Amino acid sequence: MTNPTDANCIFCKIVAGLIPCHKLLETADTLSFLDVGPLSRGHALVIPKGHWVTLDQMPDQVVAQCATVARQVGAAIIKATGASGWNLLQNNGATAGQVVMHVHFHIIPRAEGDGLGFRWPAGKLAAEDAGELVRAITGAMR
Repeated sequence: MTNPTDANCIFCKIVAGLIPCHKLLETADTLSFLDVGPLSRGHALVIPKGHWVTLDQMPDQVVAQCATVARQVGAAIIKATGASGWNLLQNNGATAGQVVMHVHFHIIPRAEGDGLGFRWPAGKLAAEDAGELVRAITGAMR
């Protein structure tokens, strides 16, 4: 498979070796390295080597490889840092908080009382809306 690239993308430049990184793991389809703007000690990224902006654009086998690498690297970060948990975060589009427009997964080690958090203003799913959403979403998958 030939991976798409974007000459202006910082992650594509890292994959090409034009910008150095603190590499943790590399596979045929992925690269994992420490985040240079970490939210916590050991914060790492997993990226596909191909340039896709959002997760839904990626081939299934590359998505699977990213998930496998995230599991491996996440477990190793927990052992190495002594963190008691970790978040796996992946944003799709600027509205969702994506800053670098190349798919990437954040592995964020967590410790009790670390001050990190996120808003989760949970609503309530109405039965009528649920039925409409199920029909619309399953119809869109066909």
